[in-house]
Amino acid sequence: MADLSNKTIAILTEEGFEQVELTSPQEALKAAGATVHVISPEGGEVKAWDKTNWGITITADKKLEDANPDDYDALVLPGGVLNPDKLRQNKDAVAFVSAFLDEGKPVAAICHGPQTLIETDMISGRTMTSYPSLKTDLKNAGVNWVDEEVVADKGLVTSRTPADLPAFNKKMIEEILEGKHQVPEVHHSPGQEI
Repeated sequence: MADLSNKTIAILTEEGFEQVELTSPQEALKAAGATVHVISPEGGEVKAWDKTNWGITITADKKLEDANPDDYDALVLPGGVLNPDKLRQNKDAVAFVSAFLDEGKPVAAICHGPQTLIETDMISGRTMTSYPSLKTDLKNAGVNWVDEEVVADKGLVTSRTPADLPAFNKKMIEEILEGKHQVPEVHHSPGQEI
């Protein structure tokens, strides 16, 4: 079995994360021995969305302003419609996510989670998947979007829906074991805002 006992993983979330998309990867990482911190912009209690209604409330381990990306080996971005939409509008959250991509650290995003990655302006040229409604957004961000249960591209792991969680968790752990990847060059087209 995979041993992540020397790894510390961040799960970044806002209110309205899809419950199982946080709890399932969290359980898989802990079962592999990792230390897992749930980080949220407000800290304190964070409410889940469970399919069609509000779900459990979890307590964040850290407030975003107190979390340093250098302290973590990898990042998990659960989906849910509300959660990534809030995170992508939070410049500190986008900076936190960008730091992982910049260092080539593993980043695992499921369902609507990749929405936050778009805001980093660092995913052009990557191969990814997501919840189908994000296909056009990701393509417009320069992503090669594919419809597969799990996609790994140099440490960037993405999946479509909660049904993909077994494959997502397995691939996420494999990528964390591999560690950092060479960061692909990000090419900005002329006139594009950086």
